[in-house]
Amino acid sequence: MNLDSPIENFSNIGPQYLKRLKKLNIRTIGDLFFHLPSRYENFGKPIKIKDAQIGNNITIEGEIQKIENITTFKKRMLLTQALIKDTTGVIRVVWFNQPYLIQNLKKGDKVSLAGKLNISDAGPFLSNPSYEKIIKNKTLWHTQGIVPVYPETKGVSSRWLRFILWNLLRKYYFKIQEFLPEEILVSQKLPPRNKALFSCHFPKTLQEAKVAKKRLVFEELFLLELKILIEKRNLKKEKAPKIKIKKSSMEKISKSIPFKLTQDQKTALKEIMMDLTKESPMSRLLEGEVGSGKTVIAAIASFLVIENGYQVAIMAPTEILAEQHFKEISKLFNNFDFNIGLLTSSLSIKKNKARQNKIKKQELINETQEGKINLLIGTHSLIQEKITFKNLALVIIDEQHRFGVKQRASLCQKSNNASKQITIPHFLSMTATPIPRSLALSFYGDLDISQIRQLPRGRKKITTKIIGPIYENETLNFIEKEIKSGRQAFIVCPIIEESKKLEVSALKSEYEKIKNKFKNFSVGMLHGKMKPKEKEKIMKDFKEGKIDILVSTPVIEVGIDVPNATVMVIKGAERFGLAQLYQLRGRVGRGKFEGYCFLMTDSPSKITWRRLKAIEKAKNSFELAEKDLKIRGPGDFLGERQWGLPDFLMASLDDISLLEEVKKEAQKILEKDPELKNYSELKENLKKFSQKIHLE
Repeated sequence: MNLDSPIENFSNIGPQYLKRLKKLNIRTIGDLFFHLPSRYENFGKPIKIKDAQIGNNITIEGEIQKIENITTFKKRMLLTQALIKDTTGVIRVVWFNQPYLIQNLKKGDKVSLAGKLNISDAGPFLSNPSYEKIIKNKTLWHTQGIVPVYPETKGVSSRWLRFILWNLLRKYYFKIQEFLPEEILVSQKLPPRNKALFSCHFPKTLQEAKVAKKRLVFEELFLLELKILIEKRNLKKEKAPKIKIKKSSMEKISKSIPFKLTQDQKTALKEIMMDLTKESPMSRLLEGEVGSGKTVIAAIASFLVIENGYQVAIMAPTEILAEQHFKEISKLFNNFDFNIGLLTSSLSIKKNKARQNKIKKQELINETQEGKINLLIGTHSLIQEKITFKNLALVIIDEQHRFGVKQRASLCQKSNNASKQITIPHFLSMTATPIPRSLALSFYGDLDISQIRQLPRGRKKITTKIIGPIYENETLNFIEKEIKSGRQAFIVCPIIEESKKLEVSALKSEYEKIKNKFKNFSVGMLHGKMKPKEKEKIMKDFKEGKIDILVSTPVIEVGIDVPNATVMVIKGAERFGLAQLYQLRGRVGRGKFEGYCFLMTDSPSKITWRRLKAIEKAKNSFELAEKDLKIRGPGDFLGERQWGLPDFLMASLDDISLLEEVKKEAQKILEKDPELKNYSELKENLKKFSQKIHLE
């Protein structure tokens, strides 16, 4: 037996349970052992019946005097009622809607019971207690001491898990192999792996459970940190084009920028330029507020690379944003003799100093391969299309933090000349959703991070309010007032996961309602299923002021810059993530007028209101990211399925001090033994961990 052994190998887990356990992602004995308790019940030691007090959670031991099923007259509820006797008295016990209990519990059975002592007209009674029979030499798992409670699914209860884990952990205790180095166990005061696993499931005290869980979290984080540090080290071994930063180039591009860079922008640019001058590939994440000027920094970096005779690829998550980047960067590069390409599923455009024209997609791909296109902008489909570059030196991606060496290599033209060294392009990722410090330490340790916290001068504050549907008319009246003052407004409807048809239908219904309300104004509609030409025309009309109110799905989340728009109404705000709401809010207040954002919800959920309040109060996106992490937890913030990490580890990813300790220990081990030659067990576990988790 080892932790990779399939659970079907164990005779006491039948076929029905195999199916149920797979719903909990339990396929091996290791999965089962690491299906850790979500909480613990502290039942303590048994007391005598005479000492039981109303309102307390108690544990008692006694003999069943009587047990029967009865139906209450008023509520027609089925009760199982029993009388339990010990040496000091008798107590009544009531279970609700569990008639099968009389098959398991009989008169004369000795039982241990744990539950709350309540009182009714008929006197005190133990309400819905956990129970188990007292049998000689049998350990009591369910009703005394610290009792684990697990994530469950239909047909797999905590009671069953306790039973199966008790047997398997005792049987295979000494086969659970240690892989953490002895020096780490000593310096961090961690128990051995087998002891930690047993103590996590069956602790004698809550403190013991806490120490055991810390040990198990530590080992997973340790493997994660090792993986990241090794990847970062391996990346440094790769070769990237060395970019020379000429003073004349900086002077040229500076003249094209119509404003002064903020201090944060200058710092971020300096960090990027330092990376570009090195032979090892840059791997940097540029974080910045919505509208903080990340694209300008990306454009300057692109310019410097092109001036060195290399190519640049810029990828965006949506066609609208790709087009926006194309327009913005084309404007900045208007005085330079560069060929810029835009490639999306519906568009293929080539632009240079002289002209801009649509060309065939294959022609654009061919020119890119031949090195004639200096800068190619598109969606992430650039890496799916059969596109290669002659001399790609920089890849810039918007809102996708992970982009691996293999993906970068797939964009490069491989040379058949053995003497010519294959290089890996530099990589810059941009995001308006800052990474909280704890996640930067744990998940993004292989990326260097630059931050733009300052907003450009003149950006107005956005007033944000959470409103219920009863304030809808009041909000629409406010929109009318703003439009009469010459401003414009967005009304955003939520994505309907179940069906795109339903989503478009709901949007059309809202559009008709707004159109009827604002008969004297121009109302437009925008959604993802429209043809690109339709979308382009609507956005152009909105930007030029021909449309007063745009009713849209979240397709306008990124890449829409309409300085005259001042009002954003987000309907069904509870359906959006905080980062998405923040992005949407950033679409207003981009000009010289103050912006207003109304988050509309009819949800009574406290969590929803807490999340929306965070948006209302957050001074910036960096503060919001930290709040979002605390409210939702790392699992929801990152998307657990995407990462392949267990829940118990996800729940610990905001413990900064633990993360720092883990990183320090991982660095020490790699400094001493970079190839882990003297740590065979650790190396094997790291290999398995790397197959399980996917960071790209």
